[in-house]
Amino acid sequence: MREKRKVILYIAVSVDGFIADEKGGVDWLQGEADSPPGDHGYKELMKRIDTIVMGMRTYRQVKTELSPQEWAYPGKRCHVISHEPPDGEEEGEVSFTQESPPALIDRLRSEPGRDIWVCGGADIARQLMRADRIDEYHLSVIPVILGSGIRLFDQQENRIALRLLSQSAEKGIVTCVYARR
Repeated sequence: MREKRKVILYIAVSVDGFIADEKGGVDWLQGEADSPPGDHGYKELMKRIDTIVMGMRTYRQVKTELSPQEWAYPGKRCHVISHEPPDGEEEGEVSFTQESPPALIDRLRSEPGRDIWVCGGADIARQLMRADRIDEYHLSVIPVILGSGIRLFDQQENRIALRLLSQSAEKGIVTCVYARR
């Protein structure tokens, strides 16, 4: 019997719990030093996963701001959740779906493959948290207080008990990896 694919929320968050500023910007994603931030478990994550789930805003941000010259996740299957069908944007490893995040995760878990990365955004992550579909939380806390923006956590209907798997700090960024208890 094969092991169930794990669903991993790997995301950066400000000290006060935001994943983006009020306009959706992420230009604050850096540590204390002027040099580029460290790895924070990213390479290991890429080895574990073969599938990425994200929302349309995250997809467009990756395509236009973060990696406009080339697709940021070659060799990984990407499922973009959107309420509206895209205008001919579907290409190669990227597909678009109107499935609810929990339904998509349930379908992907029933298929063979490696682990699944929930890349963003906040609404998708919150729906999956409420539905108890996230197995691991990889949170990199960036040393900045934004004061407002797009919050990762909101009112949770159910308590989610976690167990700390690892922690590390580099250039002021604290990365904690938790699993559900």
